[in-house]
Amino acid sequence: MKKNIPSEWLIPDWNAPKNIRAIMTTRQGGFSQTSFDSMNLGDHVDDDPEAVEKNRAYLKKILDLSSAPLWLTQVHGVTVANADDKHSRNVVADASVAHKIGSVCAVMTADCLPVLFCNQQGTAIAAAHAGWRGLHAGVLEQTVKSLNCPASEVMAWFGVAISVQHFEVGSEVRDAFISVQSEAVHAFIPSEHPDKWRADIYYLARLRLQAIGVTKITGGEACSYEDKERFYSYRREAKTGRMASLIWRV
Repeated sequence: MKKNIPSEWLIPDWNAPKNIRAIMTTRQGGFSQTSFDSMNLGDHVDDDPEAVEKNRAYLKKILDLSSAPLWLTQVHGVTVANADDKHSRNVVADASVAHKIGSVCAVMTADCLPVLFCNQQGTAIAAAHAGWRGLHAGVLEQTVKSLNCPASEVMAWFGVAISVQHFEVGSEVRDAFISVQSEAVHAFIPSEHPDKWRADIYYLARLRLQAIGVTKITGGEACSYEDKERFYSYRREAKTGRMASLIWRV
C-alpha cells in the first residue's frame, strides 16, 4: 500500500494473504464541497459530477490501481456482479466478486454495512453492501457463495456502519430477522419510541455469516453516525456523500 494514503482512511486489521489489498475511505481527502466535503465517491447524491470524477480519479491514482473499481448502482438487493468483466458499466448490484489480479471490488456506504471478503489462498475477493434489507434478503450469503470456495476458508472484514445506539427500526424489521434466526432477538434493544427497536447491524451480519460457516470475522467497531468528522451518515444528514470500501489482488 502506498505511504501517501490519507491517514484517516481505514486499512483492515485482518490476517489476509499478503497479495490482498483493502481499504475504506473516509470523508477526508477529496475535492467535494459542503455538504459533501470532501471525499464523496457517490455519483447519485447530487454532488458536483466533476468533483466526484476527481475524487474517483484521485482514489485510483493514490491506491495505484491498475483498473478502476467496478462502481455499482446499489439497490439493497442480493445480486453479485462480476468485477472481472472489464466491460461492465452501470451494473445494478449490491456486491461484486473477482478472481483475477487487478480487478477491484467496491461498495459505497453512509450507514449501511460494507463487508470485504477474501479466501485464505488469496485467489478470490468480494465486497458487499449490507443495509438491513439486503442483509435480511441474503446478500452476504450470496456473496460468499460467489467466491467458489468453502466457507471455512473465507475471511470477512466489517467496515464502518451505524451503531446500535443510533439505528432505530420498526417491529416489522425485528420480526423479519427473528423469523429467520431466533438468535437475532439479541440484536435488538427497546427504543424509547413505541413499537421501535435499536438494531445491531454488526451482530446481525455476524449471525448470518456464522450460520453458513464463516467464522473468521473482524472489524465493526466504529459508528458512522457518531463521528461526523470522519464519516458520512445518511441518518444524521440526508444530504451527504458516500464512502467506499475496496478490495483487490496484486
